[in-house]
Amino acid sequence: MQTAIARFLRYLRVERNASELTIKSYREDLACLVEYLTEIAGRPPEPGHISTSDLRGYVAALHEAGYAKTSVARRLATLRSFFRFAQREGLAASNPAKPLRNPRPDRKLPHFLTTDEIARLLEAPPSSEPLGLRDRAILESMYSAGLRVSETVGVNEEDLDLESGLVRVRGKGKRERLSPLGNFAVRALQRWLEVRQVSPREPKGGAAPLFINKFGRRLTTRSVARMLEKHIRQAALDTRTTPHTLRHSFATHLLDRGADIRSVQELLGHKSLVTTQIYTHISTSALREAYQRAHPRAGKGRAIRQASQS
Repeated sequence: MQTAIARFLRYLRVERNASELTIKSYREDLACLVEYLTEIAGRPPEPGHISTSDLRGYVAALHEAGYAKTSVARRLATLRSFFRFAQREGLAASNPAKPLRNPRPDRKLPHFLTTDEIARLLEAPPSSEPLGLRDRAILESMYSAGLRVSETVGVNEEDLDLESGLVRVRGKGKRERLSPLGNFAVRALQRWLEVRQVSPREPKGGAAPLFINKFGRRLTTRSVARMLEKHIRQAALDTRTTPHTLRHSFATHLLDRGADIRSVQELLGHKSLVTTQIYTHISTSALREAYQRAHPRAGKGRAIRQASQS
């Protein structure tokens, strides 16, 4: 089984060009399956000996352990991919994960900040010190371009075109896209670049990281999360706020102001429109207001016209 897993992970890296984060997730998911089956059978399993019944027991154990439905669905996706590979490589006669169905997901609306709350957050970092200027540049960029935190820390200086207001972003699956930067983000980045000092040991391979720590090294995603937590407390905002909240807020505010969902999909770098559609909930209030204002028999619009005619 370990040999099969190693071959599968190598296939993901070489042929599918999967990111290291994706490979890490697959490795952990498969290690969890091996641990469960070893405990049940008393010895490590072989890919060709694992049945659909075995996998159903594994999924049931995940539910009993309190795993979220989204986590179970992700692990099922890992199993389908692994056994599809194993079948193709002759390591298994069939794909025992194929008959399994994902649990019905709980529909949760993404947490987002209002425009006033975003303004408070973006003004929280002090502009009188280099790290404050860095934090402002990070937050402005994430909100202005709808960046994931991993995309943000991965941006290099050469990816910026401040004159055109664009940044090159490497998203999931190493897909690249050009994201626009607003005037506030451009100014924040310009001020940060004036004080930024990269460590002489950075970069490796000639790529100068845009956002660095006090030692001149590239920031990590965890460092950005800690930075955000600090400014969330300073701005007295909802403690549920995470780096991804800025991305949610970006999509929410665009749709709320009339942007079409296809454009938002492109800006977010979503492969599927279905992923973007979760944000359409926030346009409801704006649509209702437009309906009340414009429809001849909606109530508010009729009352306004009657008042203007009298």
